[in-house]
Amino acid sequence: MSPSTSPRFFTEREVARHSTPDSCWVLLGTRVYDVTAFLRMHPGGEALIRSRSGKDVSREMEGPPHRHSENARRWMEQYYIGELDRDSGAEEAQTLRERRQTSDQTDGKTAEKTKLDEDEDENSPYSRCSSVDLDKDLVDWRKPLAWQVGHLGEKYDAWVHQPVDRPIRLFGNPFMEASTKTSWYWVPVVWLPVVFYLSWYCFTTLAKGTTRIDLTSDVSIPVHKYMFVPLFLLGWFLWSFIEYCIHRFVFHMKPPAHNYYLIMLHFLLHGQHHKSPFDGSRLVFPPGIASIMVGSFYMILCKTLPEILGVSVFVGGLCGYVVYDMIHYYLHYGSPKRGSYMYGLKAYHVKHHFEHQRAGFGITTTFWDHPFDTVIPDEKF
Repeated sequence: MSPSTSPRFFTEREVARHSTPDSCWVLLGTRVYDVTAFLRMHPGGEALIRSRSGKDVSREMEGPPHRHSENARRWMEQYYIGELDRDSGAEEAQTLRERRQTSDQTDGKTAEKTKLDEDEDENSPYSRCSSVDLDKDLVDWRKPLAWQVGHLGEKYDAWVHQPVDRPIRLFGNPFMEASTKTSWYWVPVVWLPVVFYLSWYCFTTLAKGTTRIDLTSDVSIPVHKYMFVPLFLLGWFLWSFIEYCIHRFVFHMKPPAHNYYLIMLHFLLHGQHHKSPFDGSRLVFPPGIASIMVGSFYMILCKTLPEILGVSVFVGGLCGYVVYDMIHYYLHYGSPKRGSYMYGLKAYHVKHHFEHQRAGFGITTTFWDHPFDTVIPDEKF
């Protein structure tokens, strides 16, 4: 809702009626919010919001047990739809709404038409989720963002960590834009057959009993076929460390304010995900781009270890990567059971996005955050 537009007014009875998964409203004081689109995203689970639908959630926002961050409050404003009219009856409120709506339609007819022509029609995803001020934001959301963010300079870091619930267009070229988007199911479709084939190949090769590790020119030891399991698990463990390092040191590097290209690179790699954390088309790596990283690790392991041992470690790491991407998608869109391991991970990851962007780099596990002292402070949800 534009700041210049008069707010709509609702009675308490009207607000209370919106308490279903298809239409869920809450109050912050006298402000009314339609949080239907946020139900699946909420780290505390859908049921936690629905149990408070139609009610004032000011106390829950302030805590205890958890005081919501400024980013969370800013995010909430994207769902603002109007004000609570405590004094008027239902009939009077309806009359007031109709009068205001008629006035708005008359006064804002030209501006509304221009906005629809320039930016979005009623079927566009932009019209359902964003409250970005198109005239005051630091970038022009009507144009691809990839070429704009580099000009933000020292303002980039603060801007990129103020999340919005709005799809991002990176490139104007349709092919380039499509190459940056991937549905979640393509990750297991592409990589799991590789995992299964290489696992079968490694195990059957080791089962021949011909694989040996040379300790000296005269001494070698055989590698039993069941060594595939610990080698596979070693690869998975190594991946968890690589996952942490990439997330912390590459994805969360702070590009120099004067370097246009490093800012743009950071935005393409990870900044766009923090700016729009619930853009479902960019929550997993496109297989084409991921294959560069996967191929590099394969060559490094096969050059470092005897071939079959290197492949055994590699396939464990590749499986870990697939699980990582699937968990990451689930942490954004899943609704884990309260008290479960995934519930804790989801709460942890959402805090990373909204409040602690310089900590909480583990996705599938928080293990590596402990030795590197990047653990997010424990809070109840």
